Amino acid sequence: MLLGQTAHNCFPVVVSRESQYLVGFVIRRDLNLALANARKNQEGVVSNSIVYFTDHVPAVAVVGGPTPLKLKKLLDFAPTTITDQTPMETVVDMFRKLGLRQTLVTHNGRLLGIITKKDVLRHVQQLENKDPSTVLFD
Repeated sequence: MLLGQTAHNCFPVVVSRESQYLVGFVIRRDLNLALANARKNQEGVVSNSIVYFTDHVPAVAVVGGPTPLKLKKLLDFAPTTITDQTPMETVVDMFRKLGLRQTLVTHNGRLLGIITKKDVLRHVQQLENKDPSTVLFD
């Protein structure tokens, strides 16, 4: 469902909507491949099957519903993150030096959001009053 509702290329994975503690990060391409493979090779997997990024699936999830999927192996458990206190100068340097496309923003381990390369380019443009497409990332 999520893949059909958004064009995002990657997704943070959290413990729960309530806690928002960051667990890891998964790439859309990897999810698509795993889902297509599961639909082909596992009985009962459908487009609305719930995906779990853990070793265990709650027993309640199986009763009367579609077959759940365990895709923990797709997770990057150590994604690039910054805190909400990281200076923007440091963020810009990280994007330039590491060639990042995005980084996750956290506060005390809880996900606050994602900063993308476009966000950083906009920030640099505002600082320098330049066209973001002319800002080079070496």
